[in-house]
Order: sequence, then C-alpha cells, then structure tokens
Amino acid sequence: MSRPPRGGQPGMDILDLGPATATMRRLVLGIGDDQLALPTPCTAYTVGDLVEHVGGLALAFTGAAHHRSVPGADGIGEGDASRLEDGWRHRIVRDLEVLAGAWRSPVAYDGMTAAGGVALPGAVAARIALDEVVVHGWDLARATGQRFEAHPPSVAACLEFVSGFEVPPEAGDGPFGPPVPPPPDATDLERLLALTGRDPRAR
Repeated sequence: MSRPPRGGQPGMDILDLGPATATMRRLVLGIGDDQLALPTPCTAYTVGDLVEHVGGLALAFTGAAHHRSVPGADGIGEGDASRLEDGWRHRIVRDLEVLAGAWRSPVAYDGMTAAGGVALPGAVAARIALDEVVVHGWDLARATGQRFEAHPPSVAACLEFVSGFEVPPEAGDGPFGPPVPPPPDATDLERLLALTGRDPRAR
C-alpha cells in the first residue's frame, strides 16, 4: 500500500491508488446504458449520477496532486448524470488511471493543496481520493450487480482514515452518510462501509 518516500515530507506514506482505480475502471466499463437510472447505496445518486461524480473526483484529485486547479471543472462531479457525454466510459477510465499515477509522486504530498474548493494537506487529499474510489466502487458494484474486488491494503488505509473523523448528521443525503452499526463479525471492508453510512449486507 505504501513505500518509504523518496522526497516530500519526512515519514510520509505514498499511497498506491492503482488497485482501487483498476477495480473502478472495470466497473465503469461494465455499466450498461439501461443501468444508469438504477438507485445506489448513495440514496441521492442514481448509477449515472454516481458515475459522473466519480469522473469529477478523478479530475479534482488529480489537480490536487499537482497542486493546481482543474480548468473547466466547474460543476463537474456534482452527481448529475445529464453531464455524461458520448464516450464517458473511456474518458473516466483514462482519468482514473491518470489519478493513480499522480499520487505516486512524493511531491503530491507536499504542503497544502485543494480539491473541490476545499484547502487541505496533500496527504489528506490522497486519503480522501482513495476512500472515494474504494467506497464508490462498492456502491457501483452493488447497484449494477458486478463483482467488487477489495484490495486489503487499500481497505485498511481507508478504514484507518475514516475512523478518525465523524460525518455530521446533515450529510445523510450525500455520498457519505452518518455511520451505522457494523455486523458483529464484520470484515474490514464491512466496517469501512458502515462507517461511511452503508449497510454492508443490505440487498
């Protein structure tokens, strides 16, 4: 999941977003046009809305890794399926691959950056990006009946990250809702999902 840095901040872990983005890329390519209106575990988002959100976050967090804003990104990623253009699958797949590559650079973790208009440390932005890809990958797999491949080191990093903050109750209609009780015998993935407001065993 991480390796000793060759630059950047002392003691900083470099996250590998590659496995999570590879899973997300496969899921995006497997979504049919007839599935775009299906509901997802993100109650405010259909499949199409969530895919558009994923495409936007790939751009925003790539920009965060490069410490620069993304030209023309206003409104992208807000969760609006009507923004999906012809060829959106291959565009999002490409942008996810670029996202993973951007966070392999130690420079990405230096100092402060911004994503979605929010200023935050580079190391935190990397963890948010990974968490978004992992959890929303599960959302899309569950909504479209596809297989979800959990990468244990990615899940562990996300679980450590989300365990350290509370989601406010007013976030219940957003992509990440208030935590729910995990099953007593929950796996790490199920604990992560419960912490982000999902019932990991609901059908």
